[in-house]
Amino acid sequence: MDGYLGELAGLGTSLCWSVGSVFFTLSGRRVGSAVVNRTRLLMALVLVSLLHLAMEGRLLPIDAGGERWFWMGLSGLIGFVIGDAMLFQAFVMIGPRLSMLLMALAPVMGAVLAWPLLGEHLTVQEILGILLALSGVAWVVADRGNSKAGLPDMPPRFYAMGVLFGLGGALGQAGGLIASKVGLEGDYSALSGNVMRLVVSTIVIWLIAAGTGRVRSNFQSLQEQPRAIAILLGGAIFGPVMGVWLSLVAVQNAPVGIASTLMSFPPIILLPIAHYVFKEHITWRAVAGTALAVAGTAVIFLAA
Repeated sequence: MDGYLGELAGLGTSLCWSVGSVFFTLSGRRVGSAVVNRTRLLMALVLVSLLHLAMEGRLLPIDAGGERWFWMGLSGLIGFVIGDAMLFQAFVMIGPRLSMLLMALAPVMGAVLAWPLLGEHLTVQEILGILLALSGVAWVVADRGNSKAGLPDMPPRFYAMGVLFGLGGALGQAGGLIASKVGLEGDYSALSGNVMRLVVSTIVIWLIAAGTGRVRSNFQSLQEQPRAIAILLGGAIFGPVMGVWLSLVAVQNAPVGIASTLMSFPPIILLPIAHYVFKEHITWRAVAGTALAVAGTAVIFLAA
C-alpha cells in the first residue's frame, strides 16, 4: 500500500476539495460568499499555521526573503482574495458541480499564461489537452439542463453571471499558481509558501473589510447563522488544511503528472453529490462533457 501512497493522496485531495466545495456552497447560501471568503481565510490561516508549527517547528516562515514574500503574497492576493471571491460567488449562483468543472480550466489558463510570462512553450500534447478540456466544459455549460443548478428562485440570466464568476475563479487560480511558481523557486517548502500566501491574503482581505465597514456585519451574519460557522469550519478543514496537506503528499510520492491528474477529479466526484445533496438532474451530456474535460486536463498534466 505504501507504494501507492502518492496516488492515494491524490485521490484523497480530490475528495477533500469536493467535500470542501459543498461546505462552502452551503455556508455561502446562508451568509453570503464575501463572508465565507473572509472567514475561511482566517480559519485556514490559524489551522495551516499550526500545521506549519508541527512540521517546521515554527508558526511562520519569518526567515523567507522579501522577494519570496512578495511573490507568495501576490499569489495569495490573486488566488485567495480575487480568484476565490469569484469562485465562492459561483458556488452560490450555479452550485459546486459546475463551479468545480469551470475550475478544471485553471490548468488550461495556466498553461496559456505561462507561455508569455514564463517562456514555457506549449507542446502538441498540451494543445490537444486544452482543446479537449475546453470542448468538454463548453458542452456541459451549454446544456439547458443546468438551469436548475443554482438557487431555485434565481433568474435565468444569473446562470451566465455564475459561469463568468467561475471562469474568473479559474483565472485567479491560474494566475496565483504562476506567481507561486516564481516564489517557490529553489525547492522552497510548499507548506511554508502556503502559509505566506494565507498571511498576506488574510491581512489584506480584512483590511478591505475594515475600510469598507464590513467587519462588524461579517460577524453579525455569522452570529445570526451559527450553523454556518460549523459548515465553514468543515470547509476550511477539508479545503485549505487536509486538501493542501494531501496534495503535498501526492506530489512528493508520485510523479507530478499522475498526482495532478488524480487531483483533478472533483468535477466527477461532484456529479453524484450534486444529484443527492443539491437535487440536480444530471444529464448524460453533463457526465460525458465532464469526463471529456477531466480527460483533457489529464492530457495537459501528463504531458509535463
